[in-house]
Amino acid sequence: MKENKSNTKKSNKSNTKNAKDTKKKTTKKKTVEKKITEKKTTKKKSTEKKTTVVRKKYYLFKMNTLVLNGFSIILILLSCLIFYLIYGNNSMNVLTINLDAVIILYLPYLVFHELLHSLAYVIYGADFKNITYGAHLEKGILCCLCKQNINKKNILHSLLYPFVFIGVLTLILGIVINNPLVVILSLTNITGCSGDLVMFYHLRKLDDFEFSEYNDPIAFGLYTKKDFSTLKMFGLDYVDKKTKLERDDLRKVVISKPSIIILIAFYLLMIITMVA
Repeated sequence: MKENKSNTKKSNKSNTKNAKDTKKKTTKKKTVEKKITEKKTTKKKSTEKKTTVVRKKYYLFKMNTLVLNGFSIILILLSCLIFYLIYGNNSMNVLTINLDAVIILYLPYLVFHELLHSLAYVIYGADFKNITYGAHLEKGILCCLCKQNINKKNILHSLLYPFVFIGVLTLILGIVINNPLVVILSLTNITGCSGDLVMFYHLRKLDDFEFSEYNDPIAFGLYTKKDFSTLKMFGLDYVDKKTKLERDDLRKVVISKPSIIILIAFYLLMIITMVA
């Protein structure tokens, strides 16, 4: 009997020990499984983060010519007011005397306007081979296009160069040296800066973008990770978003056929008027 009791106790102890060992093994196994699961979860989250990386896109905007022409009219009225404040009741006589010279120099002055844009592009880092010029007079524009990505500082300086150097500064110079022709050309240039001023006003408020123009002479792209599709900008209409821009047309000067016809007609009319 005693032997049986002793054997029973030993058996119970052995069973208890085995149960404890089994429990330990089970706990250890669960711990290992938990760690493996945590690693898998962490790896999965990491993979998900990688796959959800926001890629940069070009958000395309087009100039609203109707709105910008309206703004140009405001600038014209403002220029007329400035001209009247300078020359008073003698304004019409001054304008008439200088009219022929203004007509002759008007187009070269506009060309110089575009050259100043390109000068700023190059000074602040753009490659000259990616800069093109165009005349699309049927749309009312001469243009200088920078067909590469440039930073905010570059585009802001480029937008302001013509307005400042052959607008504001030459206007002050013309007043100081009492040269009405310089004053008129300066004011004329300022009235043609409506698009530049509107773009400068909006772009100076944005961050984390690169600017680029492409084959469309009245549009541009903003390259960024941010969502610019919801931007509301006076005079500029959101068009689309793309991963790549069409910038293959790198002809240095592009003049549309209607522009050639308009230029010929303009200068013929001018010659006839001057001869008559």
